[in-house]
Amino acid sequence: AMEKFTYLVVVNIILLKDEKVLLSRRFNTGYHDGDFELPSGHMDGNETVRAAAAREAKEELGVTINVDDLEVSHVMHRFGENYERIEFFLTAESWEGEPDVMEPHECDEMKWFPVNELPVNMIPKSKYGLEQSLAGVIFSEFDWK
Repeated sequence: AMEKFTYLVVVNIILLKDEKVLLSRRFNTGYHDGDFELPSGHMDGNETVRAAAAREAKEELGVTINVDDLEVSHVMHRFGENYERIEFFLTAESWEGEPDVMEPHECDEMKWFPVNELPVNMIPKSKYGLEQSLAGVIFSEFDWK
């Protein structure tokens, strides 16, 4: 039987507080190091999208988010870096704990930015997905040549 095409699936976490969003700066990864992005990670399989986002939030930020407090705010079908992926953007406005750098080997700073003053050095797909989420746009196709 022919192999079915499979996707990488990524969850991106939008923590909102007082019109600000939490961004993390990549470090030592070989991809966009020194640039800010939404905290994100790959789905492991055998977990729901919201559970994956909650897991990543715990691993990367050290915060606990109830899955019911995570809302899928945007879905992106993206090419880029030579393979396709589906990116889910999930928004939360409540969580437990104070976000902090939990993986210093790949992130060297976390910072709250006003949603209308995002940093210039922000990864394009992350910025676009955030902007679409905030604008209430459900779906986009990004990075297709």
